[in-house]
Amino acid sequence: MEKYVCLVCGYIYDPEIGDPDNGIEPGTDFIDLPDEWLCPLCGVTKDEFDATE
Repeated sequence: MEKYVCLVCGYIYDPEIGDPDNGIEPGTDFIDLPDEWLCPLCGVTKDEFDATE
């Protein structure tokens, strides 16, 4: 599973960690995040993320 970086603030979504503070379980791939999920740091939508290494 790829990590994704927020183009606005630099937050990295790591699917191995998920986003437990916002109800996203570890092991949740970025493409499986709900459409209403927002960056936990700056609040932008998934459209503002790109895959990273």
